[in-house]
Amino acid sequence: MKLRVRYSKLGKVRWVSHRDSARLWERAMRKVALPVAYTRGFTPRPKLSFGLALPTGAESLAEYIDIDLADDVEIDPDDPHHASSLSTALPTGLDVQVVAERPDHGGSLQDAVVATTWVLSGHGITPSTIQEAVERLLAADEVILERERKGRRHVDDVRPLIVHLGGDPAGTCLVAELANEGRALRPAELASVAFPGIDALGVHVLRTHQWMDCDGERREVLSLPVGAPVLDGGRHA
Repeated sequence: MKLRVRYSKLGKVRWVSHRDSARLWERAMRKVALPVAYTRGFTPRPKLSFGLALPTGAESLAEYIDIDLADDVEIDPDDPHHASSLSTALPTGLDVQVVAERPDHGGSLQDAVVATTWVLSGHGITPSTIQEAVERLLAADEVILERERKGRRHVDDVRPLIVHLGGDPAGTCLVAELANEGRALRPAELASVAFPGIDALGVHVLRTHQWMDCDGERREVLSLPVGAPVLDGGRHA
């Protein structure tokens, strides 16, 4: 049996790297004695598969992990005890929202996610700067960004990666849906082209959704329970 877990990463724990977050999950599963399957070999490791890496310093309402259970183990993923016990075993700021059985189809999380939604806010991001950025970037035929790869400078057109741009209802955040293809556009890179006069390192970044394409229909990897708060600038699953 395989489980798929959706969780949030908020607060100080956002400074924990993707690799160290994996270690926190391994420790939590040992604490709750979850019967996880292990790899073979000299140094067996728990069979865990994480979704798209979250930039260090960014927060998220929609992170994912796939967990392979040991052979012949069956549990009820709808039992709220699993989510609450894992949340208790994890550090403050990592909270399990949904536990479900992973479908046999659809591939890995890395392959399944086609787009992500981000909310950018911070000093200098105002209704007027948001409106200017949205109008300028959406009207552009190309958006040129200089990047460094393997010690060399490269010039990329990142306009095809910007699926949607808009403001949140309060007008204080930029909401962006970015395609996850090729070399994906990082939120800090989007901030640098959207707000060239603002230090991109000072922009607060929140990932709110990860999207899959299911036979032409756009869906979240796992939806939140009905009634859970959603911050997405007006776009819903």
